[in-house]
Amino acid sequence: MAGRLATVPEESADGSTAAYPPRGLYLDLIRSIAVSGAQIRSTLFSHSGESGSSYSSGSRTSGSYPSHDSGCSSGSNSGCSAGAVDFGTNELTKIAQRMVSDGYTQRIIKAFKYDSDRALEAWFVELDVDWVLQRREGHTSRQQLQLEDKSAWSLQELVNKWIRALTVIVMSIKELVESVGEESTVAAVARFGQASISAMLVFVDTVVDVYEVEKLQAVLHTYICVSSASYDIFRIYVISPKVQSIFKDICGSLDRESNKLIGAISTMMKGAGMLLEDNDDLWAMEGEILRGGDVHRNIQWLVDYIVLMKKARDSTQKSAQCHNSEKLGEVISDSVDYLKDLLQRKSELCSDPSLRYLFLLNNSYFIAQMSEPSTLLDIELLSVHHWGLKHMPECQKHMDSYLEVSWGHVVSCISTSNFRGLLRRWINTSSLAKFQSAFHKTYQAQKFWKVPDPQLRSLLRETITKRVIPGYRDYLKGHPELEKQVSGGSSSPDELEEMLGELFEG
Repeated sequence: MAGRLATVPEESADGSTAAYPPRGLYLDLIRSIAVSGAQIRSTLFSHSGESGSSYSSGSRTSGSYPSHDSGCSSGSNSGCSAGAVDFGTNELTKIAQRMVSDGYTQRIIKAFKYDSDRALEAWFVELDVDWVLQRREGHTSRQQLQLEDKSAWSLQELVNKWIRALTVIVMSIKELVESVGEESTVAAVARFGQASISAMLVFVDTVVDVYEVEKLQAVLHTYICVSSASYDIFRIYVISPKVQSIFKDICGSLDRESNKLIGAISTMMKGAGMLLEDNDDLWAMEGEILRGGDVHRNIQWLVDYIVLMKKARDSTQKSAQCHNSEKLGEVISDSVDYLKDLLQRKSELCSDPSLRYLFLLNNSYFIAQMSEPSTLLDIELLSVHHWGLKHMPECQKHMDSYLEVSWGHVVSCISTSNFRGLLRRWINTSSLAKFQSAFHKTYQAQKFWKVPDPQLRSLLRETITKRVIPGYRDYLKGHPELEKQVSGGSSSPDELEEMLGELFEG
């Protein structure tokens, strides 16, 4: 971004007003900066018969239920781990620096001294947010913008414009304060910055009145930008106590808006829970669970939003407003706890205990993998095949319950008897037949159930194999006549072990 875009006009001769720079010098550059990152497609409540229960969600929606573009995709390998959200800050900072080096921002500030309203209008037009200043007599800005009538995509577009503008404003202020020394000039910059940011924050008041949960990404991105702006303003160093007071007031305003946004985020998450809480039909148990205990699309939907909140929290943890990050962390923790409780209660809608516990295992694992805050847990999840589920007690409990109700009775068929002679032989033959029947019946029933995470699927297969096959081998070794009977057949230990290795592909 080196060089000048245009020659900035000099101040008018009489000094009573400042000549305005030409419009549109930086507008296209500002508009060209991407601020939201990649978008996901999330499936919610699709009852059209399509499967929406893979870890990587599709874009289908149906009926009046919301969908969203959340900035990440639920999945074990989706790259959705929490981290800073890129709002194009480096590129926008360069634009702000160029506006200062060209003298553009200084001229706007001079114009502001004589006609603040007109100067702000020119400034906001250049920043692509003149709509923030729109007013109608007798109408509030919320009514003017009518955000509640906009789609999630349309609202996100407005938020993107707003983020670009606020970032340029803050970075321009920083650049000017660092490049000028006169107290009067710094004071003028501070007053202009305060007026600009105050006008921009009107938009936040409209955003917090938007309650549709599918618009949560827009609200979270607004929160991140406000918190980052507060941090950047807080770091501006000035000597004058009077100017320090102005910047302190700006930080206070930004902090109050951050609190409002966290309140809105909390309300939206509660609304998401209420949407799912009382209507069992929304869970479509006959479609979702009976397809094989897969990760439920409603769980994916809520987890997507929790991941978004994690990214927002982690993007602001280093800022001066860290207590706001802590508040958001509390919302995340409450949301995860609620989701676990909701999962447990909704699983009771499934009458098949084996399927219910597999459903709980899949979904609990997914929630932990995507939502738990522990870095240690994230590391352990990468090696779950090696470590098992010892760091995931809920998942371990569900796996143990599944193994007991699904395969416990299979193993129990080959119990050792103390009888002798023909009676013992008849009992052993009968036990073998019962074992084989129970094994094949369970296998056929569960063969096409689904465990979408490959590591969890592999772990579950191995655990079932270790529970069933060694005991079966030992039983046959203790009864040579039976071992010879099944050797090389469809019920040999090797054959059954191979079959277990094909479970849960869906």
